[in-house]
Order: sequence, then structure tokens, then C-alpha cells
Amino acid sequence: MDFKRTVYVLPNIFTTANLFCGVYAIIATLNEKFFYAAVAILLANVFDIADGKVARITNTTSKFGVEYDSLCDLVSFGVAPAVLIYWWALKPYGRFGWMASFLFIACGALRLARFNVMVEVAEKGRFIGLPIPAAASTIASVFLFLNHFGKVDQKNIIILVLTYLLSFLMVSNIRYLSFKELDFIKKKPLTFLFFIILLFILIASQPDIMIFTCLIIYVISGPIEYFFKLNIFRRGRKNVRKGKNI
Repeated sequence: MDFKRTVYVLPNIFTTANLFCGVYAIIATLNEKFFYAAVAILLANVFDIADGKVARITNTTSKFGVEYDSLCDLVSFGVAPAVLIYWWALKPYGRFGWMASFLFIACGALRLARFNVMVEVAEKGRFIGLPIPAAASTIASVFLFLNHFGKVDQKNIIILVLTYLLSFLMVSNIRYLSFKELDFIKKKPLTFLFFIILLFILIASQPDIMIFTCLIIYVISGPIEYFFKLNIFRRGRKNVRKGKNI
């Protein structure tokens, strides 16, 4: 057996595992096993990260792998969370519920397409729009968070609004931090490792609460930074105008 051919298959095995988690999440949702569906969506993130890392380490990146990864991501992070949130929380809202689920899938597909097209020219260390794995994980974490407090059966319009908001953020031009190209990691790897270990300890202590908290912080970090920079830009323009008037 050719060694290079074997190595080439390795990243796609992880990508297929990602797809498996997505399909399992859909089936679990249809069987009303929402907890297992949410966990499967979160687990899909692990395989999604692993396939890219393995491809880069083994130098087996390819256009086929990129396209296959995007198709699997659409199932695991687009269709699966949309089915989960509709079946669990949005059915009582009728057309507004299924429209929210459809919009989430459509915006997720657009987000993936834009990422593939702009991957060569995109700003390093930043994502344009909320990454679809983060949006999907937020939906899964919301269920786990509410399930922790026994409130998953309560009709909550905030979940409907959140679905529309996540859909918008995926196709927006709001920048989100990418942890792949952080200079802090390269300059101080031991310090970063310490914070990662600390984060793992916190998540392990209360996973349902901490995963939800971390994801919500990440989701709102983009808009907060956007409006902060916009405010600075407006102040700068006002100062320039004042200087001209003087």
C-alpha cells in the first residue's frame, strides 16, 4: 500500500467522522434525544479541527479535502443544529420557526462559500462573519444550558430571536478572532498553554454552563469590537472636521 495515499486518506477520515456526528445528531433529534444531538454537534467540532490539523501536519491539504470538508460542515453545523432547534424549540412558532431554521442553513451555506472563495485574501487571524461551527455550537450549548436547569420544555422567544441573530452574524462583515494565527500563541506558548489548561478545568467543572458561557462571549465579542471601532472612527472624523473648521 502506498504510504502517501494512506496519509492522504487520514484527514478525510476525520472529516467523515465530523459528518457522522452531524447525521447522528439529526437522527437523535428526530427520535427526540436532544441531549445526544447537542453533544454530537459539539463533538463534530473536535473532528472538524482535527482534519485541518492532520492535513497540515502531514502536508496532505488538497482542493478535494477543502470541498469535502465544507459539504460535511454544512450537514454537521448547518442542517443538524437547524433541525435540532426547530424540533426542540421552534415548532410552536409555525412559519416563523421553520423559516428561522431554513435561514440558519442558508446563511451557513453562504458563510462556507464565502470562506472558500476568500481563503487566500482573508485577513490573517480574523474571520469575516461568525464561523458556522461556532453558530452551531451555540445552539447546542443553549440546549445543554437550559437542560441543566430543567427549562428545555418552556416556550422561549429568545431562542427564536437567537436563531435569526446567529444567521445574520454568519453572513455579516463583522470580524471574529481566529485562534489559528495569534501572535500571542507563537510568542508565549507556555503562557497560552497555561490558560488553555485553566479553561479546560473550568469547563470540566461545569461543562453545560461553561461551554455556553464561552460561546456566548465569543458570539458577542464580534459586535462589541465592531461598534467600539465604529465609535472610534466616528470620533476621529469629528475631530478632523473640528480641526478643519478651526
